[in-house]
Amino acid sequence: MLYFAAIKYLWLLLLVPLLPLLYAISLGMRRRRLEKLGDAAAAARLMPHYSRAKGWIRLILVDLALGLLAIALARPQIGAKLAERETRGAEIMICLDVSNSMLAEDYSPNRLERAKLAISRLVDRLRDDRIGLIIFAGKPFVQLPITTDYVSAKMFLGSIGPDSVPVQGTAIGDAVLTAVKSFSSQSEKSRAIIVITDGENHEDDAVAAAKQAAESGIKLYTIGVGSPEGQPIRLNGELLKDKDGNIVVTKLDEGVLRKMAQAGGGAYVRAGNEEFGLNPIIDDLRRLEAEHFKSVVFEEYDEQYMYFVAAALVLLAVAFLIGDRRANRRFFE
Repeated sequence: MLYFAAIKYLWLLLLVPLLPLLYAISLGMRRRRLEKLGDAAAAARLMPHYSRAKGWIRLILVDLALGLLAIALARPQIGAKLAERETRGAEIMICLDVSNSMLAEDYSPNRLERAKLAISRLVDRLRDDRIGLIIFAGKPFVQLPITTDYVSAKMFLGSIGPDSVPVQGTAIGDAVLTAVKSFSSQSEKSRAIIVITDGENHEDDAVAAAKQAAESGIKLYTIGVGSPEGQPIRLNGELLKDKDGNIVVTKLDEGVLRKMAQAGGGAYVRAGNEEFGLNPIIDDLRRLEAEHFKSVVFEEYDEQYMYFVAAALVLLAVAFLIGDRRANRRFFE
């Protein structure tokens, strides 16, 4: 498995497409300056051996070298030795609503993106706990099985959107029951489900599902996202309308979420813009009895950055050897 020890440096890859763009702009400005001085065609005849293609080739080689150096800075590693490790912690399954109503903008930038940011920050706080992720709308899907691989958790989280599920709706109960089945066989006591949703348009008996979770020894918490006053839904740049042409307004349904939390032995929290609600829930989970987990992990890693540095140096060397003159040799005459 490839692992990045300093993954933040991968943001430097965003500079890779920027370099050709700046080069193209500079060429355009140069051409306009030549046109002001005189005939551009005449200037080209004065420089018959100048190769514009070589300039682009040199730029592409330098650009690829910079990309490889950015990857090298992120320190790619490959697991070299497997070992069984025992940890203590809790298992947490997060059920995230990805229905269209979560695109309402009563949070910045919208409900769904604000929830994803809060989950990402929660993952940063975890140590030896296990986490899993279920996304749901009309149907639930296990996006990430229970794991301690927090890097993968954040990667999966970034790709989530309303188009991640084929059926729209809000089947909260089905999501809870799917979460109940998704815990590992090692877990018996410290298990919790966190449901993040606006609670609207629930299509099944969510409270009964919460009771079933509690009977299995699982605490259930709910986080309400949205406002009771409601907000329109912006989809593909336009406000969503019903079949009669009226603008759809989605409102937070706190009633069902409170009942679910009560039936599940947990608590209901209404998300705010500053404090989303996950931190007090995690503080409550910390008071649960930690369980022992056994997992197979990579104990040692082999650094791979030197190969990317070597490849980058080769590309830079080739780039500096490329001149501006057009090749005169002709293979076919």
